[in-house]
Formats: sequence, structure tokens, C-alpha cells
Amino acid sequence: MIRLGITGQSGFVGEHLRAWAGTRPETFVCIPFEDSYFSDEARLRAFVRSCDAIVHLAAVNRASDPAVLRETNVRLVQQLVAAMEAEGVTPHVVFSSSIQESRGNPYGDSKREGRECLAAWAKRHGARFSGCVIPNVFGPYGRPYYNSVVATFCHQLTHGETPHIDADGELPLIDVGVLCCRILEMIERGQTGDCILLEPMGKRRVSELLKMFNGFKETYVMQGIIPALPTPLDVALFNTFRGFCELRTFFPFPLTAHADNRGVFVEIIRLAGCGGQVSFSTTRPGITRGNHYHTRKIERFAVIRGRARIALRRVGHSETYTFELDGAAPAFVDMPVWFTHNITNIGTEDLYTVFWINEPYHAADPDTYFEEV
Repeated sequence: MIRLGITGQSGFVGEHLRAWAGTRPETFVCIPFEDSYFSDEARLRAFVRSCDAIVHLAAVNRASDPAVLRETNVRLVQQLVAAMEAEGVTPHVVFSSSIQESRGNPYGDSKREGRECLAAWAKRHGARFSGCVIPNVFGPYGRPYYNSVVATFCHQLTHGETPHIDADGELPLIDVGVLCCRILEMIERGQTGDCILLEPMGKRRVSELLKMFNGFKETYVMQGIIPALPTPLDVALFNTFRGFCELRTFFPFPLTAHADNRGVFVEIIRLAGCGGQVSFSTTRPGITRGNHYHTRKIERFAVIRGRARIALRRVGHSETYTFELDGAAPAFVDMPVWFTHNITNIGTEDLYTVFWINEPYHAADPDTYFEEV
């Protein structure tokens, strides 16, 4: 069991890393951390003393005064080093630096200086250190206007705003989930290095990203169509986009029923090249199915007969979203990644539900984690 400490765990990458570590309880246990520890030497020292590995993510990305940004980020590293030296401990430290190291801006300079400071500490004490130089990170639930242009575009297009391009550069991209898995594997395998360049999943120009997200809005938001997603990067970008859709206004998404003397025909889903698996189930009154979440799969529940209550809760959060569906007015609800979900028959007859998911079930890699809503 590896006792894992994450500084900045309330931030975008930190929250995801803590969640990913939670999918591997047999290997990792997370040590609590609060940003206030950097203002309390005793608590910071107790924190480093409790950890077998520390991922240092705490940093300021943007500030009105560039000098304050640089000073703050370097100071946080120095405080971490001082705490470890005071306690005489040498946990495996992973540092998240950035490809902006080489661009001569205050943020990149602060990251390079922090990485070099920790590398020197590791050399002095014979400790394990992994200095990660990371591409542009994106993923579900990022903070718009702060974490990435991906988060900004997704927020704008799902909230009635109009995006614009400041500079049409080419961005090397990595999904936050892929990044977190690489960090955890690095710790588990004991991989070290003063300057480890993490490979991006791919590259996209800013204009290409905006074109893609506009397409997602047209197909998914306006028509409920799952777009073609030929690469893992495309899937990750789509999961990020749909993570910005407001659940209460977007769902339940109405379906069109075509009725004649033969009965009713309802098209549940139209695919744009991503295939997947469609399943049908009956559920007896009072029975609940599910109580699990996925980290990459795209899943849709469509109620076609009976009455159902679908409940969703984002992992690590307390707010629950509930939707009641009735087969008399067919509708569907999609399951965002990192939302544990279930479906309950709240009627008096059998519930008929059709499920679609974008990849068939594989026992060796099910991407299914059980947790009560």
C-alpha cells in the first residue's frame, strides 16, 4: 500500500488524480491535504511525514502580477523541501512541470526553477524524484478561462457564449485521465528522472479544436447524435465537451415517437461512426440496477416502457441529480464520465430500458467501478 500525498488536490489535476487513485484502493491510500498547510509549518511537516509518495501540483497558473506568480510557485516548492528536510524523510516526489519551461514566461520559469530545486534535493538525499514536463492538459470539469482553452471553448458553446481565437497555435494535448494514470504508474514502478517529457496524445490547432466543438454542439447538443470519434484523443475531447452540458437543462432529451395502427416506433440513437453496444433489459418494480461509474465510456439509458428514476452523482461530490422518465413519453439520459449512476423501477409494471455504450464490454478492461449513488 502506497501512502500518496497530493498537494493542490482541490485543483483540476489534483481532483482527478485523487479520483483515479481511488479506483485502485489495493495500491494507493490518499493522505489528506489542504492548501492551508503551506501556512502552517507543523501541519505541512506532519503531511510529508505521512507520505510514501508526494505529487506536487500546488501552483498558481495565472496572476495579475507575474512576479507574484513566479515567487509563489518557487516558494511552495521551497517550503515542501524544507518540510521534508526538517522531518528527515525522502518520499518519492513527482513534480508537474510544463512545456512552457522553454518559453521564457514567468509561469514556465517558475516551473523550471521548481523542478530544478526538487532535483537538487533528491540528489542531496538520495531520494526518488520524477520531474514531469507535461503538455497542455484538458479534461472533464476543467475551469474555463483558467485551466485550458479546451475548457473555455466547451463552457462557451454550452452556455450561449461565442468563442473567439486569440492565437491559432498548435497545441500538444494530453487528457487529464491519461496523465493521472501515467503519474500513478510512475510511482508504482519507481520511475525517476530529473526531466521526464510526457508524450502528448496528439496535436490540434486552436482553430481545429473550435471547429470540432462546434460540430459536437450541432450533432450532440442539437440532435442527440453521437459524433464520429476515430481516435482516443477525439473520445477524450468529446467526454470533456459533454461534461460541460448542464444536466438539468439538457436531460431528459426528448425522443420522437412515430405511432400508427401497428404501434409505436422510437429511434433511440443515431451513430456517427462510433459503433458500440446496445442492450435491452427488463427491471421488476422496486429493483435498482447500476450504482457504478465509468471513466471513458459514453453511455445512454432510454426508457421505453414503465416508470423509472435515474440518479447520478459525480464521484467525490455530494450533489445528486435525479430524473423521472415514463415510457409513455420516451426520453433518454446520458451518463457523464465520473458520475456514478443507477436506475430504479418506480412503477407497478416491468420497466423496459434500452442501453447503449460506445464500446463492448471487456472483462479484462471493463472501465466499470462500483459506488452507491
